[in-house]
Amino acid sequence: MRAIRAVRILARDGRIPRPLRWLVVVGLLPVPGPFDEAVLLVAAGILFVFYRGPMREAWRTA
Repeated sequence: MRAIRAVRILARDGRIPRPLRWLVVVGLLPVPGPFDEAVLLVAAGILFVFYRGPMREAWRTA
């Protein structure tokens, strides 16, 4: 549950570029198959490398 809340916070964070936030939102959609998981893994990798600070804040807030 904490991870889902953190992703929701990141999807609304204004410091993260809009296309990356849209990737996070698409990854949260209940799409059958591995598509949504693959999108979340790509978005998580980009967030981890370039937006580590906002990710930490979202995790603490959640």
